[in-house]
Amino acid sequence: MEVVEGGEEVGRLPLPRRARGEIFGVASQLLGAARIRVLCEDEVSRMGRITGKMKKKMWIREGDLLVVRPWGFQEGKADILFRYSRTQAAYLSRRKLLPATMDRFAVEEPAADAGSTS
Repeated sequence: MEVVEGGEEVGRLPLPRRARGEIFGVASQLLGAARIRVLCEDEVSRMGRITGKMKKKMWIREGDLLVVRPWGFQEGKADILFRYSRTQAAYLSRRKLLPATMDRFAVEEPAADAGSTS
């Protein structure tokens, strides 16, 4: 599956691996020192930690869609594994791949003139 929308290539998008405990999340607050407050799809706010190999490669802003893996031994913390771009998040929203609690990325399409007569 390779789609080009808005000049950005979406291509193959990694989805959360449920078997490994990964879930969707939205960055809600930047805390500094590679830590971000994340609102997860199970409606729990966790402190997310950007893993070592992602620190230099990926910049995360508030409102970004993320893939996180909650820690098994500490409920309020999680590792951030992947960040989707705005285009990728809108694509997932259109394909109905996001849970209802995370679907904030729908792009409003302009309505066609339904009342026009010739």
